[in-house]
Amino acid sequence: MEAPSTKEFPARLKRLAITPWQWIVLLCPKIFVEECKDPKAVSILVCGGTEHVVDETERSIQDAIRVVETTIENGQVVPGGGACEIEVAKRLRDYADSVGGREALAIRSFTDAIETIPRTLAENAGLDVIDALVDLRAEHESEEDISRGLAVHDGGVSDMLEEGIVEPVQVKTQAIQSGSEAAEMILRIDDVIAAKQSEESPGAPGGGGGMPGGMPGM
Repeated sequence: MEAPSTKEFPARLKRLAITPWQWIVLLCPKIFVEECKDPKAVSILVCGGTEHVVDETERSIQDAIRVVETTIENGQVVPGGGACEIEVAKRLRDYADSVGGREALAIRSFTDAIETIPRTLAENAGLDVIDALVDLRAEHESEEDISRGLAVHDGGVSDMLEEGIVEPVQVKTQAIQSGSEAAEMILRIDDVIAAKQSEESPGAPGGGGGMPGGMPGM
Protein backbone atom coordinates (compact mmCIF):
# COMPACT_ATOMS: atom_id res chain seq x y z
CA MET A 1 0.00 0.00 0.00
CA GLU A 2 1.40 3.36 -1.00
CA ALA A 3 1.72 5.90 1.79
CA PRO A 4 -0.43 9.02 1.36
CA SER A 5 1.21 12.31 0.52
CA THR A 6 1.96 14.94 3.13
CA LYS A 7 -0.96 17.07 1.95
CA GLU A 8 -3.38 14.24 2.76
CA PHE A 9 -2.15 13.85 6.37
CA PRO A 10 -4.51 16.35 8.08
CA ALA A 11 -7.63 14.99 6.36
CA ARG A 12 -6.67 11.38 6.99
CA LEU A 13 -5.83 12.03 10.64
CA LYS A 14 -9.08 13.87 11.23
CA ARG A 15 -11.12 11.18 9.53
CA LEU A 16 -9.43 8.36 11.45
CA ALA A 17 -9.39 10.33 14.75
CA ILE A 18 -5.74 9.51 15.47
CA THR A 19 -2.81 11.68 16.49
CA PRO A 20 0.23 12.39 14.28
CA TRP A 21 2.33 10.18 16.56
CA GLN A 22 -0.08 7.26 16.13
CA TRP A 23 0.05 7.84 12.37
CA ILE A 24 3.84 7.39 12.47
CA VAL A 25 3.32 4.19 14.43
CA LEU A 26 0.90 2.91 11.78
CA LEU A 27 3.50 3.42 9.07
CA CYS A 28 6.03 1.22 10.91
CA PRO A 29 5.81 -2.57 10.36
CA LYS A 30 5.75 -3.28 14.11
CA ILE A 31 3.18 -3.99 16.80
CA PHE A 32 2.96 -1.47 19.65
CA VAL A 33 1.29 -2.15 22.98
CA GLU A 34 0.58 1.07 24.84
CA GLU A 35 -0.88 2.25 28.16
CA CYS A 36 -0.02 -0.92 30.09
CA LYS A 37 -0.52 -0.95 33.85
CA ASP A 38 2.70 -1.36 35.85
CA PRO A 39 4.92 -2.34 32.88
CA LYS A 40 8.14 -4.19 33.68
CA ALA A 41 9.81 -3.12 30.44
CA VAL A 42 9.34 -0.30 27.95
CA SER A 43 10.61 0.44 24.45
CA ILE A 44 11.71 3.78 23.03
CA LEU A 45 11.10 4.43 19.35
CA VAL A 46 13.94 6.52 17.91
CA CYS A 47 13.36 8.24 14.57
CA GLY A 48 15.66 10.42 12.54
CA GLY A 49 16.32 11.75 9.08
CA THR A 50 19.62 9.87 8.72
CA GLU A 51 21.31 6.89 10.30
CA HIS A 52 23.83 9.20 11.95
CA VAL A 53 21.06 11.18 13.67
CA VAL A 54 19.46 7.97 14.93
CA ASP A 55 22.80 6.68 16.28
CA GLU A 56 23.52 9.96 18.09
CA THR A 57 20.01 10.05 19.55
CA GLU A 58 20.33 6.47 20.75
CA ARG A 59 23.70 7.22 22.35
CA SER A 60 22.27 10.27 24.14
CA ILE A 61 19.34 8.25 25.48
CA GLN A 62 21.65 5.50 26.73
CA ASP A 63 23.88 8.05 28.47
CA ALA A 64 20.86 9.66 30.14
CA ILE A 65 19.57 6.30 31.34
CA ARG A 66 22.96 5.39 32.81
CA VAL A 67 23.16 8.74 34.62
CA VAL A 68 19.73 8.21 36.16
CA GLU A 69 20.66 4.66 37.12
CA THR A 70 23.87 5.84 38.78
CA THR A 71 22.01 8.56 40.66
CA ILE A 72 19.45 6.10 42.01
CA GLU A 73 22.11 3.60 43.08
CA ASN A 74 24.46 6.15 44.67
CA GLY A 75 21.85 8.56 46.00
CA GLN A 76 24.19 11.57 45.97
CA VAL A 77 24.10 14.55 43.62
CA VAL A 78 25.84 17.91 43.24
CA PRO A 79 24.63 21.13 41.58
CA GLY A 80 25.12 21.25 37.82
CA GLY A 81 25.72 24.18 35.50
CA GLY A 82 29.39 24.45 36.48
CA ALA A 83 28.56 25.32 40.09
CA CYS A 84 30.52 22.40 41.51
CA GLU A 85 33.62 23.11 39.41
CA ILE A 86 33.66 26.84 40.20
CA GLU A 87 33.42 26.17 43.93
CA VAL A 88 36.20 23.55 43.79
CA ALA A 89 38.39 25.92 41.76
CA LYS A 90 37.84 28.70 44.29
CA ARG A 91 38.94 26.53 47.20
CA LEU A 92 41.93 25.20 45.28
CA ARG A 93 43.12 28.75 44.60
CA ASP A 94 42.92 29.55 48.30
CA TYR A 95 44.88 26.38 49.05
CA ALA A 96 47.52 27.25 46.43
CA ASP A 97 48.07 30.64 48.07
CA SER A 98 48.68 28.93 51.41
CA VAL A 99 51.16 26.43 49.91
CA GLY A 100 53.32 28.72 47.81
CA GLY A 101 56.39 27.73 45.83
CA ARG A 102 56.45 25.45 42.82
CA GLU A 103 53.67 23.27 44.23
CA ALA A 104 51.33 26.24 44.02
CA LEU A 105 51.93 26.40 40.25
CA ALA A 106 50.80 22.78 39.86
CA ILE A 107 47.71 23.41 41.98
CA ARG A 108 46.78 26.47 39.91
CA SER A 109 47.21 24.47 36.70
CA PHE A 110 44.87 21.82 38.09
CA THR A 111 42.44 24.61 38.97
CA ASP A 112 42.47 25.89 35.39
CA ALA A 113 41.72 22.36 34.18
CA ILE A 114 38.74 22.10 36.53
CA GLU A 115 37.33 25.36 35.16
CA THR A 116 37.40 23.92 31.65
CA ILE A 117 33.96 22.41 32.28
CA PRO A 118 32.03 25.66 32.95
CA ARG A 119 34.12 27.38 30.27
CA THR A 120 33.08 24.76 27.70
CA LEU A 121 29.48 24.92 28.91
CA ALA A 122 29.36 28.68 28.32
CA GLU A 123 31.04 28.35 24.93
CA ASN A 124 28.61 25.66 23.74
CA ALA A 125 25.68 27.82 24.87
CA GLY A 126 26.93 30.72 22.73
CA LEU A 127 27.74 32.91 25.74
CA ASP A 128 30.74 35.10 26.35
CA VAL A 129 33.14 32.80 28.19
CA ILE A 130 34.96 35.52 30.13
CA ASP A 131 31.76 37.20 31.32
CA ALA A 132 30.25 33.86 32.31
CA LEU A 133 33.27 32.85 34.41
CA VAL A 134 33.49 36.27 36.04
CA ASP A 135 29.80 36.14 36.99
CA LEU A 136 30.12 32.62 38.38
CA ARG A 137 33.18 33.51 40.46
CA ALA A 138 31.44 36.61 41.81
CA GLU A 139 28.40 34.58 42.83
CA HIS A 140 30.58 32.07 44.68
CA GLU A 141 32.28 34.68 46.83
CA SER A 142 29.64 33.98 49.47
CA GLU A 143 29.60 30.64 51.28
CA GLU A 144 25.81 30.53 50.92
CA ASP A 145 25.83 30.58 47.11
CA ILE A 146 27.79 27.40 46.38
CA SER A 147 24.93 25.99 44.29
CA ARG A 148 24.83 28.94 41.88
CA GLY A 149 25.52 27.80 38.34
CA LEU A 150 25.27 28.89 34.73
CA ALA A 151 21.70 29.02 33.38
CA VAL A 152 22.28 28.50 29.67
CA HIS A 153 18.64 29.19 28.74
CA ASP A 154 18.94 32.89 29.62
CA GLY A 155 22.70 33.36 30.00
CA GLY A 156 22.46 34.29 33.67
CA VAL A 157 23.38 32.66 36.95
CA SER A 158 20.80 30.91 39.12
CA ASP A 159 20.48 28.32 41.88
CA MET A 160 20.91 24.94 40.22
CA LEU A 161 19.20 23.07 43.05
CA GLU A 162 16.09 25.20 42.70
CA GLU A 163 16.20 24.72 38.93
CA GLY A 164 16.47 20.95 39.38
CA ILE A 165 19.79 20.79 37.51
CA VAL A 166 21.97 18.24 39.30
CA GLU A 167 24.64 15.69 38.44
CA PRO A 168 25.60 12.42 40.17
CA VAL A 169 28.56 12.62 42.54
CA GLN A 170 29.95 9.36 41.19
CA VAL A 171 30.08 10.71 37.63
CA LYS A 172 31.89 13.87 38.80
CA THR A 173 34.48 12.02 40.87
CA GLN A 174 35.11 9.52 38.09
CA ALA A 175 35.64 12.31 35.54
CA ILE A 176 38.13 14.14 37.78
CA GLN A 177 39.96 10.93 38.63
CA SER A 178 40.20 9.82 34.99
CA GLY A 179 41.41 13.24 33.86
CA SER A 180 44.04 13.36 36.60
CA GLU A 181 45.32 9.88 35.76
CA ALA A 182 45.54 10.75 32.05
CA ALA A 183 47.49 13.95 32.76
CA GLU A 184 49.84 12.10 35.13
CA MET A 185 50.46 9.41 32.51
CA ILE A 186 51.32 12.02 29.87
CA LEU A 187 53.76 13.73 32.24
CA ARG A 188 55.47 10.43 33.00
CA ILE A 189 55.81 9.63 29.30
CA ASP A 190 57.39 13.05 28.70
CA ASP A 191 59.87 12.38 31.53
CA VAL A 192 60.83 9.01 30.06
CA ILE A 193 61.35 10.47 26.58
CA ALA A 194 63.38 13.37 27.95
CA ALA A 195 65.56 11.01 30.01
CA LYS A 196 66.13 8.70 27.04
CA GLN A 197 67.14 11.59 24.80
CA SER A 198 69.53 12.80 27.48
CA GLU A 199 71.18 9.36 27.71
CA GLU A 200 71.55 9.03 23.93
CA SER A 201 72.99 12.51 23.37
CA PRO A 202 76.74 12.46 22.64
CA GLY A 203 79.05 13.59 25.40
CA ALA A 204 80.94 16.84 25.34
CA PRO A 205 84.05 16.75 23.15
CA GLY A 206 87.36 16.21 24.90
CA GLY A 207 90.01 18.84 25.47
CA GLY A 208 91.54 20.31 22.37
CA GLY A 209 95.04 19.32 21.34
CA GLY A 210 97.96 21.65 20.84
CA MET A 211 98.32 23.99 17.95
CA PRO A 212 99.42 22.37 14.72
CA GLY A 213 103.13 22.25 14.18
CA GLY A 214 104.93 25.00 12.37
CA MET A 215 106.00 24.90 8.80
CA PRO A 216 108.79 22.49 8.02
CA GLY A 217 112.26 23.92 7.77
CA MET A 218 113.37 25.25 4.50
